Amino acid sequence: MVWNTLDNMDLAGKRVLTRVDINVPVENGVVTDTTRIDRIVPTVRDILARGGKPMLIAHFGRPKGKVVLDLSLRVVLPALEQALGHKVRLIETLEGAENLTDEAKAADVLLLENIRFNPGEQANDPEFAKRLADLGDIYCNDAFSAAHRAHASTEGVAHDMPACAGRLMQAELEALEAALGTPKRPVMAVVGGAKVSTKLDLLGNLVDQVNCLVIGGGMANTFLAAQGLNVGKSLCEHDLADTAREIMRKAGAAGCEIILPADVIVAHEFKANAPYETLPAHACPDDQMILDAGPQSVARISTALENANTLIWNGPLGAFEIKPFDTATNAAARHAARLSREGKLISVAGGGDTVAALNQAGAADDFTYISTAGGAFLEWMEGKPLPGVAALTANA
Repeated sequence: MVWNTLDNMDLAGKRVLTRVDINVPVENGVVTDTTRIDRIVPTVRDILARGGKPMLIAHFGRPKGKVVLDLSLRVVLPALEQALGHKVRLIETLEGAENLTDEAKAADVLLLENIRFNPGEQANDPEFAKRLADLGDIYCNDAFSAAHRAHASTEGVAHDMPACAGRLMQAELEALEAALGTPKRPVMAVVGGAKVSTKLDLLGNLVDQVNCLVIGGGMANTFLAAQGLNVGKSLCEHDLADTAREIMRKAGAAGCEIILPADVIVAHEFKANAPYETLPAHACPDDQMILDAGPQSVARISTALENANTLIWNGPLGAFEIKPFDTATNAAARHAARLSREGKLISVAGGGDTVAALNQAGAADDFTYISTAGGAFLEWMEGKPLPGVAALTANA
């Protein structure tokens, strides 16, 4: 993939339409997690330092093309200004952006009101995209997390003006290219979570791309059951047994080793500190459920990590939300983190549960790259084209 970055652009005196993701959690009118805001700071400051005038474009919630006052971006202004160290002026309508007041023109940073208040945004209406393009001189997409949406502000506008990737988008694309585009082999993937049904495309793509695939969490139970093993009361999609066997067959044909739990942690109930025991994977009692991978499984995963040069991680290995069923996830994550810290492993991780699990394990800071992009990260792992990225590539 080839795309322009801010380094390819002359920003001096230019209005830079900058698509960002500041769709942050809010409680009682206060932003409770500024992670997404913090991640756009390098791009905005870079534009300002090089003489550009950023106009931020963002969505908030799902207003579905209507003005919903409770979903106004006004609520993020204090956190945004604190993070940027600059005053930010909210422009409430597209008409207001098209006819900026002298005061607005003098502001360091402009923020266009929730772009999804406009029906043309999610419809990717060409006329609406053209109106957006007419607001500035250069388009900068710094919202990889929205790149899987073909919306006017993520895809359409990139066809109407010079376009580039912001620093966050650039970092994300470079990390993903290193992990699956032109990776240093062997490549290992860890895929966990509750259900196989939500990750069929992902598994189907990965077995052709990676050398080793670890399957964990509830979805591992489906694969164990597909091999004829009893999984008791465990979460399991028995109706996907044929699909699981087909994925294993495809992996074998592609030379991809699949690692399933060799031993498991079982309990009668899913609650914190429930009595549990460690058993071989084939010995789950009828009245118990598998809630984590056992120590033999962790040892096997650790060995695979030692032999890998690149790791892609999506999803936990067990019911990490409650102790002691976070043990396998914590142990494997910390091992991957140590190898990454020592420069022996390129590690890229993403997905909501994944980020939470790696943070809980105290491993996130040592991973090479942690994506907060959610759906876009998953679709990239599935091998699907991302419209926002494709538009930047076409523009370059």
